[in-house]
Amino acid sequence: MKDVRILFMGTPDFAVPSLEALAAKGYQVVAAVTQPDRPVGRKRVLTPPPVKEAALRIGIPVLQPEKIKAEEALAEVLALEPDLIVTAAYGQILPKRLLDAPRYGCINVHASLLPKYRGGAPIHKAIMEGETESGVTIMYMVEALDAGDMLSRVVVPIDERDTAGMLFDKLAASGAKLLVETVPKLLAGEIVPEPQDHEAATYAPTLKREDERVDWSRDARQVYNQVRGLNPWPVAFTTYGGKVWKLWWVEMQAEDGQLAKPGTIVAREEDGLIVACGSGAVKITELQPEGKKRMSARDFLRGAGSGIEIGTKVGE
Repeated sequence: MKDVRILFMGTPDFAVPSLEALAAKGYQVVAAVTQPDRPVGRKRVLTPPPVKEAALRIGIPVLQPEKIKAEEALAEVLALEPDLIVTAAYGQILPKRLLDAPRYGCINVHASLLPKYRGGAPIHKAIMEGETESGVTIMYMVEALDAGDMLSRVVVPIDERDTAGMLFDKLAASGAKLLVETVPKLLAGEIVPEPQDHEAATYAPTLKREDERVDWSRDARQVYNQVRGLNPWPVAFTTYGGKVWKLWWVEMQAEDGQLAKPGTIVAREEDGLIVACGSGAVKITELQPEGKKRMSARDFLRGAGSGIEIGTKVGE
């Protein structure tokens, strides 16, 4: 079945191991469809998406339509006559004509244990919600959001100190492995698709700026999970004296008890600031003050933060 024509659609780093795994197994990947190059960073340098870089390195043709639903883009993709479409964090909704085109269907590598955490930010959401496990589900794509029948899944534990970036890497590798185990079974007709329990569905929509702001009225564990769930991107933040502090890491100091009004700096130690939460407290140990580089709280308190006093508040 290695002569089956596979069209791969994906954009970020998460999708790269899946593309590489298909190529390494000898499948005929006729093209990789990915998002257009975008400006990145303060200098707005036009940067290709990771899938484009990987595809060109492997020798796979690349298509980068601005909108996959546009007639010209759709015609170009359909002209490739794919037998199977594999998507992994592509970033655009596929039109029905494309979903219906391949004889083996269109499948998606999704970074959650469906029906939990449908949507664009399942990895961040799993950690922010304090989950102890996540995983990858491979499913048929349908017009509804992440609602197709499931073909296979794998469970991946979440460690107490995992960041979103760490879980991202785990799930990308697990997803690639699951994909190359699933495709031959799918092509051979050996899989009985399993419908999702739609009533049990939960959602992880694309993150907004307000999701990144720390609400100090929440308990210490929730704050801790939020910080690690937004590391290394887009990074949780709070404010102090009208300036934004990005919070790269905090450590839980106490889970119970109201030490002071939420957001109050209750102690200043060599390696960090202890801040009261709605219940318990966390220690800020790594941050990025507005206009400065990421740094340890130890370095910050020796320099720009040397005047910060106990009893002052963050988040106001």
